[in-house]
Amino acid sequence: MPATRRAGAGGNNSEPNWAKAHAVLAPAFTKSAMADYHAAITGTVRELTDLWSTTPEWTDVPATTNKLTFEIIARAGFSHSFGSLADSNSGSFVEAMVRELAYANRRTDVLPLFDKVFRRADHARHEADLAHAHAVVDNIIEARKHDSHRRYRDILDLMLDSADSETGERLDTVNIRNQILTFLIAGSETSANTIAFALHYLSTRPDIAAGVRAELDERWPTAEFPDIRYDDVAKLRSLRRVIDETLRLWPTGPGYFRRAKRDTTLCGRYRFAQKDWVLVLLLGAHRDPAWGHDADQFNPDRFLPDNIRGLPPRVYKPFGTGPRACIGRQFAHHEIGVTLAALLHQLDLEPDPAYDLDVRETLTLKPAGLRLRARRRRR
Repeated sequence: MPATRRAGAGGNNSEPNWAKAHAVLAPAFTKSAMADYHAAITGTVRELTDLWSTTPEWTDVPATTNKLTFEIIARAGFSHSFGSLADSNSGSFVEAMVRELAYANRRTDVLPLFDKVFRRADHARHEADLAHAHAVVDNIIEARKHDSHRRYRDILDLMLDSADSETGERLDTVNIRNQILTFLIAGSETSANTIAFALHYLSTRPDIAAGVRAELDERWPTAEFPDIRYDDVAKLRSLRRVIDETLRLWPTGPGYFRRAKRDTTLCGRYRFAQKDWVLVLLLGAHRDPAWGHDADQFNPDRFLPDNIRGLPPRVYKPFGTGPRACIGRQFAHHEIGVTLAALLHQLDLEPDPAYDLDVRETLTLKPAGLRLRARRRRR
């Protein structure tokens, strides 16, 4: 989702472009707007289940789920497709964005001059990828501007036609382009990794997967692709607990920053001067003893109503907090829920017996090297 999506991101809430875009985009995540995206989400997920059910080989899960969520946000948010999930030749733009993610992560600890002098090839590739991305997105924006027969109301239309209610200002083309790119990158990477982590746990814990499937089969008892309606997703409580527990162990980012408004002392011992920064480490908070003696283990029952009532406040913040918390967290929960519901209803998932969970931090936390083999579910 937009720049707020990554839980580890900092930022100035009064920065004009961010504030203007945030005000304009807020209506894009109302319940009625979300319902409008549902058909695009389910249609894209169906492509994935069809693809996996006919693919006998081991599948690179993070790469596939990233392509899925990238296509979901493109179709739902901008009424644009970069190609079928089954088409291996449709992804020049997607591939450029994946390289940009890797480049951005690699540069976090590299001085700019070093990058330009000693990594000229990488820097040149970055410049070419960025120019390609700008050109593709600018073409999408210009085509929409000159479309006199708009038949849809998506996020792009909202950015083009809406004004900030307080200032009356509209988003300029560069801001719209940056918002689209942020949606496509941040809005795909984080949801993709959550889906991948959840599939790892569901494939290695058949007892938990069986409980979720029982819930799904009660609602959709036949073998056909489930007729998932928008309001169905929120009612899948077992599945939602799986998603919440996945986000507890592996949130969208390892933490988020807060800045002291005044001199203060935390817990009677940690002193902070005004404007000092502190990193709230979600990987620590989400494994706090309040979660139980086995807080490092996957157990969706932690999110049963009786269990979560006793938790202290602010111990669970997978999408960050405050004004810059993920504006699209409901979209993320919905696409993750639809994807997992469809995959579990349609497919049996075989884990790689040699795989041990290997979590890497790129721009987000990712299960590196995760492979699964999917087959049409036996009933």
